[in-house]
Amino acid sequence: MAFLAETLKRIKPSATIAVTDKARALKAAGRDVIGLGAGEPDFDTPDNIKQAAIKAIESGRAAKYTAVDGIAELKAAVSRKFKRENGLDYKPSQIIVGTGGKQVLYNALIATINPGDEVIIPAPYWVSYPDMVLLAGGVPVAVEAGMAQGFKMSGAALEKAITPKTKWLIFNSPSNPTGAAYSEAELKSVTDVLKRHPHVHVMSDDMYEHLVYDDFVFKTPAQIEPSLYDRTLTVNGVSKAYCMTGWRIGYAGGPEALIKAMAMIQSQSTSNPSAVAQWAAVEALDGPQDFIPKHNAIFKERRDLVVSMLNQANGIKCPKPEGAFYVYPSCAGTIGRTAPSGNKIASDEDFVTELLEAEGVAVVQGSAFGLGPAFRISYATATSSLEEACRRIQRFCGNLT
Repeated sequence: MAFLAETLKRIKPSATIAVTDKARALKAAGRDVIGLGAGEPDFDTPDNIKQAAIKAIESGRAAKYTAVDGIAELKAAVSRKFKRENGLDYKPSQIIVGTGGKQVLYNALIATINPGDEVIIPAPYWVSYPDMVLLAGGVPVAVEAGMAQGFKMSGAALEKAITPKTKWLIFNSPSNPTGAAYSEAELKSVTDVLKRHPHVHVMSDDMYEHLVYDDFVFKTPAQIEPSLYDRTLTVNGVSKAYCMTGWRIGYAGGPEALIKAMAMIQSQSTSNPSAVAQWAAVEALDGPQDFIPKHNAIFKERRDLVVSMLNQANGIKCPKPEGAFYVYPSCAGTIGRTAPSGNKIASDEDFVTELLEAEGVAVVQGSAFGLGPAFRISYATATSSLEEACRRIQRFCGNLT
């Protein structure tokens, strides 16, 4: 359609959203479908957070526009969080609140990318990173970090990818889609390289910070290497740990000039995030945190269940991740085989299509995340559903010829 912008040709729809929508449509049509595509906790938002939102509505505090970049109370809560949990000092003028972490990341790229600027993205990556870079006019540079590397980019690989055109490294630990999380030593190998390249800035997506298992200790880049503080945007939000995906609140701390530029873009696009959700987020960050380890214990049990069952499926190899609520198994052992439909599996996209058709299990193909043949499963769903889904995957793989 000639009316539409040429920019749209650079990007594609979100694969994770597409899979979730397809699973919903099949369920609505009466199919028995287990959807494992959505990256959101199945736990409800804690009651104290919901009550804070209700109180804000009843008091009238949520009825008006707020400051574009967030209410002062939430910025103060974010500042306390960064200090308390990450040892990072951010003034209110260094903090922005957006409509989800995705908007914060997007605004930062729009505010900084000039045509031809390069952004390094370890692969596998969250599906939206490359497309946001492309929309901003930049060039995404994928650095492969496969299963053999624990899905983690080495300092040497980063060094090799940096050019004079590199503007950002997008860093995500624990990772969506793999759940891989960088230890302090692994992260230091990355920050040591960045110290030698002062023109490269770091966009640290810490959205899964609290979702870590087996005594793993989370660290963020500016915490490991204080000299990177002035060129790091530390991004987080309340979606995952606080079970608030639908509330749409993300935030970031960073250089004041960058935060100001991001706020200007926000002022001309969405303006302020939802006032109700902001007051709820204040309570999330300042209120009781005791439910997080309780949820994590359940997530860990689910992780261990899924890893064990998938590794019993013919042609599947599934490593055990350190965090988030995803596994990223290889389906390389199924490539070239024939599905019950009679169709040959030539790619991970074929694998997930045939799995959905034959067994009603919706997962996301690894090629959407930049590295296959693999697929992503979100285990943020009922344990009984996960068990049944894994049984179906085992049966599907066993029926391949």
